[in-house]
Amino acid sequence: MNTLWLQRRSLLLATAAAAATLALAGCATQSPGLAEAPPIVFVHGNGDTAALWQTTVWRFESNGWPRERLHAIDLPYPLSRDDDTKPQAGRTSTAEHMAYLQAEVDKVLKATGARKVVLVGNSRGGNAIRNYIYNGGGAATVSHAILGGTPNHGVWATPGVREGSEFSGTGPFLKALNAPKNAAGDEVSGPVQWLTIRSDNNDKFAQPDGLWIGQKGTPTNVTAAGPELKGATNVVIPRIDHRETSYSPAAFESTYRFITGKAPQATTIAAEKQVVLNGKVTGLGVDPADAKTGNFSNNLPLAGAQLEVYATDAATGTRSGPALLRKTVGADGMWGPLTVQPGTPTEFVISAPGYATTHIYRSGFPRSSNLIHLRAERMTDADKAAESIVTLTRPRGYLDPARDKMLLDGAAPAGVPAGAGVATAKIKPTGGQRTIAAEFNGERVVGQTWPAAQGRVVMLEISQ
Repeated sequence: MNTLWLQRRSLLLATAAAAATLALAGCATQSPGLAEAPPIVFVHGNGDTAALWQTTVWRFESNGWPRERLHAIDLPYPLSRDDDTKPQAGRTSTAEHMAYLQAEVDKVLKATGARKVVLVGNSRGGNAIRNYIYNGGGAATVSHAILGGTPNHGVWATPGVREGSEFSGTGPFLKALNAPKNAAGDEVSGPVQWLTIRSDNNDKFAQPDGLWIGQKGTPTNVTAAGPELKGATNVVIPRIDHRETSYSPAAFESTYRFITGKAPQATTIAAEKQVVLNGKVTGLGVDPADAKTGNFSNNLPLAGAQLEVYATDAATGTRSGPALLRKTVGADGMWGPLTVQPGTPTEFVISAPGYATTHIYRSGFPRSSNLIHLRAERMTDADKAAESIVTLTRPRGYLDPARDKMLLDGAAPAGVPAGAGVATAKIKPTGGQRTIAAEFNGERVVGQTWPAAQGRVVMLEISQ
């Protein structure tokens, strides 16, 4: 850690007016002392997107971190191969994942002029970070590595069982990464400083039973401590789920403290006076191995998609006026920029051949972001006869009726299992086009139902 930067930062944060200015600006030109803050590269998990880091980036900005030194990568094909040694359409090997991360780090170093970066990864993102540091030259370019919920000892660890997967604790990939680095048997080594963050017992991919990998009653030979690494600083946060090991306020606090040596001023998100939004419109590929759904996660631009954006009424979800933006998405997939009032509830509408018209409702944006990634959805055959299709979705965490207070259309979502294992809940409401709301631990998202017969689906997206 750069001692000069920490000294200057402490001086700045001692003045309340300066701290408020920094939180609103998020910009190194107005905060010359923070220009020496180390750049951070965020690495999402298996099948996920850079958009999941949106609130984490906001929290860093709200504590004075320069916006241009916060970089979240978007792996084009985010799903791992079933067998790392065998090519698989639309999926990435560990070597390809590492090479992509290496290229992104090089770009960030060049853009910032920094000598080293901090790497923060969730789940599979941690695999790429470890691989890069030990096998891709990252030991020379990384100061700190923070791994949230990374299955460092496997999602399962059964000899002879799918050992070609990068998630096998007895497979060659993890065995090589976990090989002792010194006489003490440490699984990490310097000069990089290492932190792992895990749940006490609520991570679906660190469980002794194979329930969440489709093998209920079968031992995985993995425990809740699986994400820990010997020799690292290992933090345990009660009741957080797999994604919350990276995207929750508690995970941010641990991450910030590890990088700076100090607690953040706040884990809440400071509002800006002007909010400028941007992001990428993506779709779903076709998985040749999945004949049932055909839906296949990727982060490729959905060029040619039509996007409309509306401000909505917070109480009813109805549109407050004409479209704030109408755009045909280009080859890069980017749909903005769009300036909105802070906290304005918003409806995004995506139309594209081969997809349902997708209505995405959000509760409002306190800060600017270029990580407002939007994915067009497909309607399943089973849903086509419904009057309306509405999905509560929580990208940055899971739904746990034993832990969370949540309602969908005024009732507890049916079919959501206890144990923080699913991130969505879908219902098929009736009653014509009307107001519909989702509530999750104090956040309320309000939208409108739309007719499924017109090929429309509704997503009520929780930001936390």
